[in-house]
Amino acid sequence: MRMTVIGTGYVGVVHAATMADLGHEVLGVDIDEDRIAALADGTPPVYEPGLQDLLQRTLASGRLRFTCDMSEVAGFAPVHFVCVGTPQMPGSKSADLRSVEAVVDGLAPHLHPGDLIVGKSTVPVGTAVRLAERLRTRAPGAGIAWNPEFLREGFAVRDSASPERIVVGVSSAHGESVLRRIYAPMLRAGVPFFRTDPNTAELVKVASNSFLATKISFINAMAEVCDAVGADVVTLAEAVGADSRIGPRFLQPGLGFGGSCFPKDIRGFMARAEELGVGGAVSFLQEVDEINTRQRVRTVDLATRLVGGDFAGLNVAVLGAAFKPDSDDVRDSPALAVADALQRKGARVRVHDPEALDNARAAVPTLQYTLDVPKACEEADLVLHLTAWPEYQAIDPVALALLVREPVVLDARNALDAQLWRESGWSVHAPGRPQPQE
Repeated sequence: MRMTVIGTGYVGVVHAATMADLGHEVLGVDIDEDRIAALADGTPPVYEPGLQDLLQRTLASGRLRFTCDMSEVAGFAPVHFVCVGTPQMPGSKSADLRSVEAVVDGLAPHLHPGDLIVGKSTVPVGTAVRLAERLRTRAPGAGIAWNPEFLREGFAVRDSASPERIVVGVSSAHGESVLRRIYAPMLRAGVPFFRTDPNTAELVKVASNSFLATKISFINAMAEVCDAVGADVVTLAEAVGADSRIGPRFLQPGLGFGGSCFPKDIRGFMARAEELGVGGAVSFLQEVDEINTRQRVRTVDLATRLVGGDFAGLNVAVLGAAFKPDSDDVRDSPALAVADALQRKGARVRVHDPEALDNARAAVPTLQYTLDVPKACEEADLVLHLTAWPEYQAIDPVALALLVREPVVLDARNALDAQLWRESGWSVHAPGRPQPQE
């Protein structure tokens, strides 16, 4: 089939390349001319394992191209995927839907009966229904469906090519038929297909993210309790996760979640629930959000105690700037927030990250950055492990101890081999984990 993908950010470029890889003819559209030029040369706008190879392969096949010319869109295809951003509104928990609305309004005059707009952006429940009413008089016979994405940064290419499920919210048999045809290779491979109404499809996305965020905040709340009584949250998480009704995934205690999805999605969900008069049903998400934010404060407080209460004249090495490994995304990054807070307390902070330094430098230009781990840790009085990149777990703690001024590490992700580091002469500290008895 022919289709357009409007918005070539993280979701859009992955979806466009995946659809082309399935054999469809795809036109990616964006108003950012520099981004489109880079994409046309095979350079994606984000770091994502496997994405550049996928992009270059599908460009070479001739099934994928990119443009800034919106006039091409309606004439190119009868199906239009909307992948533009829905950030949190400034000064509000609500989602900013102006980009989504602008795309729909821009397409409307050029649509034909039977054409289909398919939303992939994360939106408040009721958005598709409202947009369909808006479209009804402007483009009679055209339709709107919602097909939420479930991509994990760091695994997006795999998740897009081999999804755990496909959810489509449609209001017509035609819409369902079009989407079944688009995803036919995946359906033949046995990927579950959930056909539902648009409201339910929109809710599936925010409900999934809310549940996962709740699991993360739950185990971090348990870490606080463990700190109070000297218990071990890592062992607790393993034992709780062994229950098949619960499972171990997302029970990793540490610095908490960040990025462009979980924080703004749960806040947007709360705001929409309040508008619908059912805010009490999701009021627990407020505590989920607060627990998550508190992990950053707790990490800064623990770091402050480890240096005796005063960072003046001290060097701090920060390992990690991205909000999670295998990503260059620093949006609402807990690691970068902690690094910035320590600098404000008077520390000289040097930050290392394998992929996110350019984005981190743009977000917080006052920090020092380096692509060299030894350089980051040189003469450090404290080392903080804030993003669980595999590279950091492979560090030789013996060699690193020779570079620092004080061999003290705060493993805020509970991902380092604490015993190995202690045997190498380090004082190791982590949230929810007791110090070993002498």
